[in-house]
Amino acid sequence: MAAGLLATPAAAASGSTQAGKAAATHATPRPAVSVSATKASPSNSDECPVKVTFSSKVKVKAYASKTKVSYRWLRGDGSKGPVKSFVVKGKGVKSVTVKESSTFKGGDLKGWQALQVLAPRKVTSAKGYFSVSCGDGGKRILNTGSVGARVWVDEGNCEASLIGRITSSGPRWVRYQWVVNGRVVDRDAVRVDGTRRVSYTIRPHQDLRGWAVLEVLDPASTRSNRAYFKIECRNWSPKVSASVDTPASYEGDCPVTRTFTGTISASYGQGQAKYRWIRDGVAGSWQDVYFSGNGYQTRTVSDSWSTSVSGTSKRAIEIYGGPTSGTVEGKVTCKPAPPASKAWIQTEKTSVTPTAGTCPAASVTGTGSIYATGPITVTVTWTLNGSVVKSEELTFTSEGTRDVSFTSASDGLKGGTVKLAIVGAGSTTADYSAVCPA
Repeated sequence: MAAGLLATPAAAASGSTQAGKAAATHATPRPAVSVSATKASPSNSDECPVKVTFSSKVKVKAYASKTKVSYRWLRGDGSKGPVKSFVVKGKGVKSVTVKESSTFKGGDLKGWQALQVLAPRKVTSAKGYFSVSCGDGGKRILNTGSVGARVWVDEGNCEASLIGRITSSGPRWVRYQWVVNGRVVDRDAVRVDGTRRVSYTIRPHQDLRGWAVLEVLDPASTRSNRAYFKIECRNWSPKVSASVDTPASYEGDCPVTRTFTGTISASYGQGQAKYRWIRDGVAGSWQDVYFSGNGYQTRTVSDSWSTSVSGTSKRAIEIYGGPTSGTVEGKVTCKPAPPASKAWIQTEKTSVTPTAGTCPAASVTGTGSIYATGPITVTVTWTLNGSVVKSEELTFTSEGTRDVSFTSASDGLKGGTVKLAIVGAGSTTADYSAVCPA
């Protein structure tokens, strides 16, 4: 994708804030992968045409509900097949047999193929060897003469047809292959008696330029002229779509943050796509997501919703120049907050008692009771004739009553006033008369 999955808008705003990341999960172990030795069937043949099927069994020990396996075929001539994939569903050991077939129309040929798994782990099977020796209907033609080749390019809409012409001075089976930008893309064998037309079509699904040659391998090695091509896929546009998962409904303490999770999918290609969140009908800023692999791919994005009150919120994802996902709705129900705890003095339980003695050594004792409706911490003070004589902090863990008291010299006074107070929550006073000589 030379220009990205989708066109970039003329002036895209900065990416919207994604206030939450998807919750971290424990890492899933990588699946174990093994492949059996490749088998060629038939492995030997002296009849033509013959179809040789190569097969290998792939075993995957999966830990996830879906595991994608990518693979390709390796060939004895150094070429590699296209990368393909399949998906195994469920956990545990799964087995899938992968096959590829080639048809040989004549000639003598020996070679091998092997299966190479690329993901989730890279592993290559043992080689499967084959031999084709059938000449011309089982009889090799040994006549002499030169074999030549030429190639032309017929370019079409997002494809190029390579048209080749093989000439021979006499009847014979000719093995040939097509080479595009230095890579073998196809090979076959045909019977030629004078001249024979062969062809191959390139369908890259994206802009491509380069060169192609037709190579004759047997009975005489020769190459065609190099034909250049330029393929333009102006209307090529991969399909990009999106979906959004609804967070589970929540009921409990608030404020709370909920996370919407979206999945952006691309049918094929490499590059970037632009998307934005639609929050309760209001479009956010455009953001980018990148694809770098082959075939079907997905990317996960998220958007958060924070609230302090009960209610609902809706989300959708819009693809730039593409579709908009379905809208989902999250729901939050906030439990009412419990009333704040309070504390007060139980005045009926507050008293002051003077203790007899020779003034000024006489003393005064006060007792009181503090009641709280629930968990709370308060500061309690005793004041004697305007001076604080005791201060303490009381912590209640639940509803209940705590007793408080003080004892202090009477300061030689015949009488006075004692005040019991909860800082910031009220007070009560009591008068006393000292028990000492005047």
